Amino acid sequence: MEEIQHYDKAAHKFYNGQRFNALPITTWDLFAEQFRITGEGLSDIVKFTKLAEGNKWDATIPFKQEILDKNHIVVVTDASLNIVHASQNIHQMNGYTSEELIGKKPKMFQGELTCQETSRKIGKAVRERIPFEATILNYRKDGSTYNCWIKGMPIKDITGKVVNFIAFEKEVA
Repeated sequence: MEEIQHYDKAAHKFYNGQRFNALPITTWDLFAEQFRITGEGLSDIVKFTKLAEGNKWDATIPFKQEILDKNHIVVVTDASLNIVHASQNIHQMNGYTSEELIGKKPKMFQGELTCQETSRKIGKAVRERIPFEATILNYRKDGSTYNCWIKGMPIKDITGKVVNFIAFEKEVA
């Protein structure tokens, strides 16, 4: 019993002499969220890089910079405009998971209030296979609207044939 008494005194003396800087639990929550976002971004970079290699793209796209540094959403379609991959961060912008979008066309984000003139300009650029940049009113999965800045371009393979289209997107005010 005497040993426990000495231990308690020693522990009390030790802990009273320490300065602990406790972090609130929300700090860990924020760290965990950022860790998840970074992990998803790295996973997307690997997938996009494999897609580029598999389709023999004649362009080098800075996926790390676009996804991790600029926090852009990246959407890649085939030459017929069917979505083949979207970065996982698309869910934060419009409520869709990247898996839900596979095989669908980007037109699915447009609706009644979408500016038809802007939509036609984007469509014309895609048909002419030239880069474009526009802001368009899109619809989320829940039906609410948001302004989406899009920078899109065709991607050619090493033979010069357009094999994909890529768009970098971000919600803007």
